[in-house]
Amino acid sequence: MKSRLTAFAWVLLGTAFAQQIPQNPAYVLGPDAQPKPGVPKGKVTKFTYDSSRVFPGTSRAVSVYIPAQYDGTKPAAVMVYQDGSGYVAETGNGARAPIVMDNLIADGSMPVTIGIFTDPGVTPALNDAQMARYHRSLEYDGLGPAYARFLIEDLIPEVEKRMNVKISTNPDDRGLIGGSSGGIASFVAAWERPDSFHRVISYIGSFANLRGGDQLANMIRKVEPKPIRIFMQDGANDQSIYGGSWFQANQLVYSSLEYAGYDAKFVIGTEGHSGRHGNAILPEALRWVWRDYPKPITASKAGPGIRHYITDFLDPDSDWEVVGQGYGAATASSVNKDGTLFFADSKGGKIYKLGTDGKPVVFQDNVFGVSGMMFGPDGRLYVAAKKALLAFTPEGTQSVIASGVDAHDVAVTSKGRIYYTEPASQRVWLIDGDKKRKVVFQSTPGATIAVPSGSHRSPDAHLLAVSDRHGRWVWSFQIDADGSLKNGMPFHHLEATDDALTSMDSAGMTIDDTGHLFVATSLGIQICDQPGRVVGIVRNPQAGRVASVAFGGPGLHTLYATAGDKVFARKMRRTGVLTFVPAKLPRPGL
Repeated sequence: MKSRLTAFAWVLLGTAFAQQIPQNPAYVLGPDAQPKPGVPKGKVTKFTYDSSRVFPGTSRAVSVYIPAQYDGTKPAAVMVYQDGSGYVAETGNGARAPIVMDNLIADGSMPVTIGIFTDPGVTPALNDAQMARYHRSLEYDGLGPAYARFLIEDLIPEVEKRMNVKISTNPDDRGLIGGSSGGIASFVAAWERPDSFHRVISYIGSFANLRGGDQLANMIRKVEPKPIRIFMQDGANDQSIYGGSWFQANQLVYSSLEYAGYDAKFVIGTEGHSGRHGNAILPEALRWVWRDYPKPITASKAGPGIRHYITDFLDPDSDWEVVGQGYGAATASSVNKDGTLFFADSKGGKIYKLGTDGKPVVFQDNVFGVSGMMFGPDGRLYVAAKKALLAFTPEGTQSVIASGVDAHDVAVTSKGRIYYTEPASQRVWLIDGDKKRKVVFQSTPGATIAVPSGSHRSPDAHLLAVSDRHGRWVWSFQIDADGSLKNGMPFHHLEATDDALTSMDSAGMTIDDTGHLFVATSLGIQICDQPGRVVGIVRNPQAGRVASVAFGGPGLHTLYATAGDKVFARKMRRTGVLTFVPAKLPRPGL
């Protein structure tokens, strides 16, 4: 089986680097791809890996290069090569990566680095009359975290165990390289898991639309910059096929990286979809991505109006900080007129507020299942709890607004009207000043909010936003004079991950004084301008879903987020607004 898989890997590489134009004689292997006298030579060991948990049933050829300088006294750096069989050979016209690494480690251009050369997976056929299932496009071309998880959870631990080596977990010590589909795979793995990989080399990367890779150029411009350094190469005559133009796609990605302030370099050659140029410049690429080591690679923090638009919102000197942790489930949050944060532990049955020392203290006990909360103009905290809608005075006196209701989130107007979402019935309800309830939105086949989740009212009392946990839209409704909702439509168009094209798990929302809506989603905290466009995405403070967001603190310049068992805070350049205080928003740029 091992020989069949290795042979197949070469077939894949032949396909990946097909459509070559006449070769440029300048693209020849240089002296760093040749053995040099006195340079210690590393050892290459090959094996077949067929125990993946991320891609079960697959088998693949793997080669591991261990430099002569590795003595086991400290963890080594690592460089993972996608389509590894094309890089590991030390003869012929390939990259001869082990020889290059020998020379660069010896002259100090890169640290003591283990090389992992992995081929894409294959699900072997059960007999000769059947065809195997080939995973290269699934693993390499697809967006999302699956391939990064394979490297982090499957392959690297397997190499450590088999080779009896220790690989550093510091992302500054870990790099990825590949060509064509292996190029986009290398970037996506770092993009999805910058906590594990900071250095990327992409040759003739397939950033076209094979499995949604064309989305990356857009996402790079909107998502908060990540600590990634990337060397890119492509040929001006690269292929143009059903998935798009490879050269144009690489230019778009590089332009986005440059706009977002990434440490990126793009080398353009004359060839087509060929690995010849990339092989010739492997020493240059490795030296560039490893330059200044061990100085950490950091994310861009450009000033407002410079490069990435997200920097208009983020304070470059601030990051997420934990203000409370250890809760059963930190869910809803809101701030009072003083900007003091209140939040709920829905499983622990407690509502907390931040004390004057910035530490959480219990405000209410024995309030379970809290999923939404909002302060009203009367100073009371309105809470959507288990089968009840409650209100608490500043002193903590509780009253029941409605019982036997399945409220998820609550919004309160300056006139004391209360709106709440009811996911199970796909409805939005209104409770007026006389505590009379009525349905103000009911999903129909032509206008459906699959799971009404978060709700937020604009400070001018004109609009009510309702997020859809199972959709990619935030709906916007006009609030009529009698409190009813009209002219509702899917208005704010959220960005979606590759594995959630119709569901962003959107939840709580907040708003700043320019009318930008901040929406908690699985992709990050998405910032929508008034016309409903996502203009930036703040990364979530930790892996997993953010349940709620709220502006608070002195001057309302702090963005709070509840997620998992923690509550986070981050200073912003923007100012929040209290929705129960009437205010007119400025006219947006259209």
